[in-house]
Amino acid sequence: MALSLIRGDPYFRFQRALGLIPATGLGVARRATFLALFTWLPIAVWAALRHRIFGGDVEPLLKHFGVQVRCLVAIPLFIVAEGLAHDVISRLVPYFLTSGVVPPKAEPDFERLVKRIARFRDQTLSIVLIAGVVLAVTVLTPKNSHALEWSWVTAGQPEALGFGGIWFFYVSRPIFMALVLAWLWRLVLLFLLLLGIARLPLAILPSHTDRHGGLGFLERIPIVFAPVLFALSAVFASFAAHQEMYHGAKLKDFQAPMIAILVIATLIFLGPLMVFIRPLAQAKRRAELTYGVLVGRYGRLVQRRWVEGEEVPDDPVSSAPELGPLIDTLSIDEGVREMQIIPIGKLALASVVIPTALPLLVVVLLEIPLKELLLTIMKALM
Repeated sequence: MALSLIRGDPYFRFQRALGLIPATGLGVARRATFLALFTWLPIAVWAALRHRIFGGDVEPLLKHFGVQVRCLVAIPLFIVAEGLAHDVISRLVPYFLTSGVVPPKAEPDFERLVKRIARFRDQTLSIVLIAGVVLAVTVLTPKNSHALEWSWVTAGQPEALGFGGIWFFYVSRPIFMALVLAWLWRLVLLFLLLLGIARLPLAILPSHTDRHGGLGFLERIPIVFAPVLFALSAVFASFAAHQEMYHGAKLKDFQAPMIAILVIATLIFLGPLMVFIRPLAQAKRRAELTYGVLVGRYGRLVQRRWVEGEEVPDDPVSSAPELGPLIDTLSIDEGVREMQIIPIGKLALASVVIPTALPLLVVVLLEIPLKELLLTIMKALM
C-alpha cells in the first residue's frame, strides 16, 4: 500500500488547477523553473531599470545574496525535494509489508494508518493555517530592513519601497515561507506515520544482517530532506556572507548560530526515526535471552557428543539444516548482540549533516582560506 507525501495535498491540487502540474507526473522541472523566474525575474528587471543590479546610490541587488539564494536556489530545491520525497516514500511504505516487518496480522491496522495519514495530508486546513502564518509574518515584519536597501526608492529613506522591493516582500518571500512551512508539515506527517508503525506489533528480526532488525531501509528516508536542508542552510549562509564581505562581520559572530543549525537540523530531521528505538530495544532484550538459550542448547549437545564422547540421542536442534554448524549458530548470536537499537547509520547521518554543512563551509572559507583550513585539520589529526 503506497503513500505519497506530495500527491493529493492542497499545494498539489492548487498547482494542478493552475496547470503547473501535468496530468501525469509531478512536473518538477517545469515548476522549479517557473517559480524561480516568477519570484526573481520581476525583481531583477526593476533593479536593472533603476541601475540597482551592480551599483547605484544604495547597495545593489547582487550584493544582497539572500534575494538570489531564496529565489534561484532555495525555492527550486524545495520543488526538487518534492519529486525525491514522492519517489522515496512511495517505495518505502509498501516495503514494510513486503519485507515482513509488518506481519500479516497487523496489515489491517497498517492500512488504516496509511489511509489516516493520507487524509491528514489532503486536508485544506493545513494550507489555510500556513497561509495565516505567512500573512501574519508579512504584516508584522518591518519594511525598513537593511536586506531591502537595494529596493528603497530614495537612498537612506526606507519608508518607501520600489516595485522590486514590493514584489520580494509580498510575493517572493511569502512563497519561500509557505514552502518552508509546507515541508515542516510533511515532516510532521512522516513523524506521525512512523510513530503509528512503531506502535504496531512488528516482526523485528534481531539477527538481520542490516544490524537494525530489518529496519535498515529506514536510513533512506532522510535523503528526502537533503535538498530542503541545503536550501535552508544556504539562506542563512547568504546572510552571513553578506555581513562578512560588506559589513565587517567576523566568523566568530556566526559560530554559535552555525553550530545550532547543525544540531537542530540533525535532531529535527532524524527525529522521526527515533520512534523505533523502543521496539528495537525490546526486540533486542528478548532476543539476547532467547538466542542465548538456543546457542547454549546447541553448544552443550556438541560438547557432550564430540568432546565428552557421550551417546546423545538425536535432537531437533542438532539436526536442523537451517542452523548448520556451531560456528553459524554463534554468528547468529553475535549478530543479535551487535544489533543497533537506533536505526540511524552513516547514510542517514550524511544525508542531514552534509547538505546542512556545505553552505556553512562557504562562510568559513570567506575568512579562513581553504589551504589554511586543510593544514589546521591535518595538524589536529596528526
